[in-house]
Amino acid sequence: MVRFRSQRTPVLLLEGPRGVGKSTLLDALAAELGASVFDLDQEDYRRIVQSNPSAVAGGKPLVIVDEYQKVPELLDAIKARLNQETRPGMFILSGSSSYDSLPEGTQALTGRMERLLIAPLTQTEIDGTANDLFEYAFEGDIQHTPSLSATGRTAYVGRVLRGGMPLALVQDSEADRSRWFAAYVRQSVERDAGNLRRLGRRTDLRNVLIRAVGQTGSVFSVNRVARDVEPSWDTTAAYVELLESLFLIARLPAWGVTLLPRSVESPKIHVVDSGVGGHLLRLSADKLARLDPSAMTEYGHLFESFIVQEVVRQTAWLDAPVSCGYWRTREQLEVDLVLERYDGAVVGIEVKAGERVDKINLSPLVKLRDRLGPSFKAGIVFYTGGAGFRADDRIHVLPADRLWT
Repeated sequence: MVRFRSQRTPVLLLEGPRGVGKSTLLDALAAELGASVFDLDQEDYRRIVQSNPSAVAGGKPLVIVDEYQKVPELLDAIKARLNQETRPGMFILSGSSSYDSLPEGTQALTGRMERLLIAPLTQTEIDGTANDLFEYAFEGDIQHTPSLSATGRTAYVGRVLRGGMPLALVQDSEADRSRWFAAYVRQSVERDAGNLRRLGRRTDLRNVLIRAVGQTGSVFSVNRVARDVEPSWDTTAAYVELLESLFLIARLPAWGVTLLPRSVESPKIHVVDSGVGGHLLRLSADKLARLDPSAMTEYGHLFESFIVQEVVRQTAWLDAPVSCGYWRTREQLEVDLVLERYDGAVVGIEVKAGERVDKINLSPLVKLRDRLGPSFKAGIVFYTGGAGFRADDRIHVLPADRLWT
């Protein structure tokens, strides 16, 4: 996909969390295409680019730069070259912070660049399985198999708590994985965040992160975060944006605000990697096995984030553009995830961490279906039970593992 996209735009930007494999991907591309990688995490390369940005930007037919945001003035040199010559496949950049987080003056490539999110691995990528569920969902053609899912509660907990970060997946034990997550969060808060903006106490940023993750799967409130930390409201809000720029958390926008009356406009928040989220929430397999009430509540929200992120990443593979949001009415009816294809076709997703789905759990999808009419193609409730079945007109209940089996 990356090579295909790079051949259709002058500048392809790969952005996503640190540690998801962007550098490995660039090295493989460079070897395949006979190019070199300027890795700006390395001081020698960084000095070369800082001293000679125009020479680097104007050099080889294909220029590949890793962690480009470390030398933002490079973007001006790239823009100057594009003013002289513009053709597909000239630059591939990657960064562990969002392009939107750069100073406005350095955002020189808007309109000449395609951005591609490189996210933590999906469960289907981890398992090496193919999944075309959403291609069928958008056509209203979801099929059910008579066999029951073999995935039990313990297996679901294990998947949620390990997440999708490649280096976390290869750890030998839950304790080793916890140490890896601790180092990952520490580097993000202490080094990467400091490269983007001047910070006060780094413990403040960590506390904001923990409390933001504590709202995962919920309508987001900066006020609730600011109430529990020492920085001012303005600083807290700025820190939340900083954490988004580092791809630690992500806001899911409200959907249907202009289309359906009485829709809530505030975004929801989701932790980008459920493994990182479980670590910050201090969840463990043993604690969840004891059915600790507070841990079970937090796990329910984390499970929603886990499924939502899985779905969002899989829809990015579809040929047709799909926008993602959630729908909530002021009467508290909520659909956890709404997928809208470019042609107006809609698929609604509900997530339940339990093993039962009652009729009341279907009511948000039923309401959305009835309001949208024919443009509503399918509603899916993902849960941890074993059976998949058609629950109502265009509304289906599926084991969550249908996302990767």
